[in-house]
This record gives sequence, C-alpha cells and structure tokens, in this order.
Amino acid sequence: MRKTLALAALAAMATTAASAQTIDLGTTASPVGLDPHVVTAFSSKLVTDAIYEGLTDVDAQLRVVPLLATDWSVSPDGTIYTFTLREGVTFHDGTAMTAEDVVASLERIRNPDTGSPQASRIDLIESLEAVDDVTVSIKLKSPFAPFVGELANLAIVSKDFVDGGGDLQQTPVGTGPFKLDRWVPDTALELVAHDGYWEAGLRSGAYDILPTADAASVVTLENEPGISKLSTQELSYGLIGFNVTRKPFDDARVREAFNYALNRQEIVDVVLFGRGAPGAPLSPALTEWAQPASSFACLEQDPAKSQALLAEAGYGDGAAVTINVLGILPQIVDLAQVVQAQANAAGFQIELNVQERGEFVQDWKNSNFAAFASLNGGSIDPDGTYYRTFRSGGSTNVFKYSDARVDELLDTGRTETDGGKRQAIYGELQERLACTGPIAFLSYGDLNALVRDGVSGFEVHPARDLRSLRQTSVPAD
Repeated sequence: MRKTLALAALAAMATTAASAQTIDLGTTASPVGLDPHVVTAFSSKLVTDAIYEGLTDVDAQLRVVPLLATDWSVSPDGTIYTFTLREGVTFHDGTAMTAEDVVASLERIRNPDTGSPQASRIDLIESLEAVDDVTVSIKLKSPFAPFVGELANLAIVSKDFVDGGGDLQQTPVGTGPFKLDRWVPDTALELVAHDGYWEAGLRSGAYDILPTADAASVVTLENEPGISKLSTQELSYGLIGFNVTRKPFDDARVREAFNYALNRQEIVDVVLFGRGAPGAPLSPALTEWAQPASSFACLEQDPAKSQALLAEAGYGDGAAVTINVLGILPQIVDLAQVVQAQANAAGFQIELNVQERGEFVQDWKNSNFAAFASLNGGSIDPDGTYYRTFRSGGSTNVFKYSDARVDELLDTGRTETDGGKRQAIYGELQERLACTGPIAFLSYGDLNALVRDGVSGFEVHPARDLRSLRQTSVPAD
C-alpha cells in the first residue's frame, strides 16, 4: 500500500523564505481549475478560498459571520433577504465590487449552462435585485433555514470580467486577500497579497504552512523540530459511491450488503493512522445533528449478514464490481485497497480502476461508473451536505438516486424553521441513507495543518477553508 508523502513540499516551505507578501502553498495535487462556480475539488478549493470571497463566511467554530455583506435583514415571512455590502471592496483588477457583481455571480451559478455543482444550494431563489450599489435584495420561493450559511460557499466574481469573455478557470479575479501571480500546472502556483484588500488587518510575511497535511505526513513530521501541528475534526468524508441504475447496486440489498462488509474502524486505523472517526451519514463535527456510526447496525461489520443479503439479491456466487478510484490522492487509493480486501472477504469481487484526474472527473460527471472511491466535502448545515447530493435531480446527484420520501424530507428540511423539527427530519434522513443510500460512508479524518514555528494567526478549519491566511504572519527573517 502506497504511503507517499508531500515531504518535498514541506521541506521547501520550511527552509525557503518567500518574498515579503508571497505565499507558496505545499499540496499533493495541482488545482483542476480556478473557476469557483464550476470546480469544487479540494485541490482547487485550497487556492480559490484565498482568492475569492462570499457574502458570508463560516468561522473555525462553524458559525456564520459577515464577509462581503456587513449585515442583512429578513422579511417577517422569511422569504426576502436584504444584504448591505461592504464598501471599498475591489477586485484584483482594481475595479469596485458592487451589487451588480453579486447578482451576476448568483445568477451565473443558477444558470444551467454553467453546470455548477453549487446550483442546488440556491435553487429556492426566485429573483435577485441590485437595489443600489451596496444593497442586494433576494426573494426566495419559500423560507430556507440554512440560506445565509449556504452563501458562504458561493464566490462573488467580477461581472465585467466574465461578460468580457474572461476565463476564470485560468485567470481568477476575486476580492480576496491574495491574487494569482504564477501558475505552472502540476509544478507550482504562487499567490501574492492583494494590495487593495479591504481588510486592514492583512500583514506581510512568509506563510510556511502545509494546510491540509495527510495522516502519513503528520505521523512523519509532527515531532520534527521547528514544526507544529494544528488539528480539528473535518467535515469531508471518504466514501464509496454507487450508481443505483447499474447492477449490482440497483438493488438496495446489495448496497446494504456492501455496508455490512466493511470494518470502518479498521479503515480509520490503517488509512488514517487512527486519526479520525468511522463514517456515518454526517460528520461528528456537526454535534447538533450527527448520529455516530454505532447508531446504525449496518455500519458494524458482519460478513455473514453481507453474504446472506447478496444471496437474497441473487448474488450467492458473489457480486462483481469495478470501483473507479481517484488516483491522484494516495489516501483514496489506500482507502480503496482496504475496502477491496474487506468486501472481497464478504462475497464481493472487487476490481479497482485507478484513474488519472481528468478521466475520473469525466466519468463522475457522466455517471459512467458502477462505483467510485473519493472524498466529498461537507457543510455546516445538513441541507448543504444532503440536498444537492441526494435530492432527485440534485446538482451533484451523479448516483441517479431517487427516493420519494428522501425528497419529501429534504424539501421540508430546508424550509422548516423550527430547530427541533429540523433535527427530527435530518435524523430520519440519516436513518434512510445509512444502509441503502447511494453512498457507503467510510471515515471522517482529523484535519491537520503543519506550520513552521513562529507562524501566528493561522487556523485549521473544519471545511478546509484558508481564509485565515489574511490574518497570518511570521516573524521577519
């Protein structure tokens, strides 16, 4: 099993002084593009979080806070939100950000031609209006409890740049504290401080940080002199996804059998070196919502039960499955190998198809798989995690999953404003998704950052957010 490390990247960060306001990020994967409305891969998000900003933000304690909007009000019926924008904000090309940019950005996400995986986050918007340069009015079709939190995921981009034919995939233009200076794909990417950034707290210095160190790197380096570790429980999770229109996973009994085949604690111990939690339908970081894996019988390994379910579904001689694996991430390959061994011992016949990034993403978008192994991001509210993934026709429902009761619960959950009723709704959803849904939830890792001594102000964020870079500094060399 491979345990390749990002050692070269960390060594470079620890020993090479960057220029006064330049950040060199060490990462195991190059971004797949920098358009925040189109690409949501972790390797891209590491960069785009420093380049772009949304109307709201989520802090390290998972609380919604103002960002490009300084405040907002809500109509008594919960359907009209009026946002006041921060004044003095400029894009990286020097142009001022106005309400027109906000409206255009959200309309771009909603436009089916964009193909945004974020579209389901705001599909309850009925209309948007730029009231004046610093005021945006958003009318919803119905109340939407997690709305202001969802806006933290949606970057505001320059309307003039996009309308003028600019390519955000290659030339990002945001309002964030850093802007792109140089990008050599698969080699290096440099961000420099945005001199016109609105937040006065930005300080100069080198940023010697490995912001999302994998478990193997942490084990190797956390006790090295001059390096400190920061940790939190992350929202993202390792998974096996099923195309429920393809055999054998078109049968819910086979999906349940797959869950019974797995030892999730062993996955945590082997792949994450014990630094994480067994997978369940929501991250344990969401203490208000999440039920632990131990709450679900099907998430406890029982090979005999798995074999019995396979036989009941007509696969007494074994169920042959090919799992597409995102090969650029060694952790995912390791995870898939452990799953393969466990599932094969319980009546499956698993083959792994390790793919390069472009092929994997294309097959994922086109639902061209029986199963795949990857990572999925989470959200601070269950709606953000579930709706676009499990709702019939959801913008990331590549599983072709459709369940009338799940749809009903999802629709009710996002419009219900009573907290207790929402908890009951998402409790039932976890029950329905854990055993026979289109995803086998495998593990939630601890999210670790490795920083050089003297770095201050950097926070490790459960959603892998890098916006704390705006307040990060190191002593002058």
